[in-house]
Amino acid sequence: MAGGLVALLDDVAAIAKLAAASLDDVAGASARAGAKAAGVVIDDTAVTPRYVVGLAPQRELPIIGKIALGSLRNKLLFLLPAALLLSAFAPWAITPILMLGGAFLCYEASEKIVETLMGGHGAEEETAVTDPKTLEDRQVSGAIRTDLILSAEIMAIALSELPDMSIWTQAIALALVGIAITVGVYGLVAAIVKMDDIGLHLAQRGNSVAQAAGRGLVKAMPVLLRVLAVVGTAAMVWVGGGIIVHGMEEFGLTTLPHLIHDTAHHAAEALPFAAGAVNWIVGAIGAAIVGLIIGAVIVGVLHVLPGRKAAH
Repeated sequence: MAGGLVALLDDVAAIAKLAAASLDDVAGASARAGAKAAGVVIDDTAVTPRYVVGLAPQRELPIIGKIALGSLRNKLLFLLPAALLLSAFAPWAITPILMLGGAFLCYEASEKIVETLMGGHGAEEETAVTDPKTLEDRQVSGAIRTDLILSAEIMAIALSELPDMSIWTQAIALALVGIAITVGVYGLVAAIVKMDDIGLHLAQRGNSVAQAAGRGLVKAMPVLLRVLAVVGTAAMVWVGGGIIVHGMEEFGLTTLPHLIHDTAHHAAEALPFAAGAVNWIVGAIGAAIVGLIIGAVIVGVLHVLPGRKAAH
């Protein structure tokens, strides 16, 4: 999934190069920044489909369109100017902001895990709204709010990959990244949420092969949504933990980052036939463990302690 979006960014970079040779630096920076943000993109793609599940099928694509427009507005009208101001006047603040965003991702992932282990909650709230228009507006609003957090993290990560460039180069590169990621994410989300409709259409055709494929798509939809939920949670905790570990290195707190790097390096040396993959996997696991610990602490502070105070 991430690979397809990174490829899309590479295409955007290639088009920019062909359009104007003076944009070579912008194109390269866009592809590099977009690739670095791919981990958060996975989560953005995994999170969004849940906002249209249970709504009228004929409203699914219009709702995704509304969310996509809201996402572009978040990125281009709010986050892009804020990122450029940070780069120009407070570049020192980028790493702390990234770390705060990483901590939020860890918290979100850990809260999802806790809810799953405890059987979930909030079902009554979801069923309380019966008016379709009100429910749709609430879902779109919630999705755009969630997108704002994830988009802020994407833009901050992308900005961190654009050092020592002019403000105009940074602006064009960030705009390209924001547009390409939005198109890629919500195009993929649209395909995911309409997969069952495509399956039903195929199942009603006279061709036996098409019917079998259609039934397979319909059966696969619930499984895919569950897999996306797991992948999204894993991406949040891995990316969030990785951002925090990298931020610790930036501030000279190198003991834990070096432990993760050294462990990954030794594991890769033990399996030289797959050294690159092993190094990445072990490093990601280390970052995820850090993310889970930080997320669990935040969940405990925000949920457990207030509950104890209320009990007294």
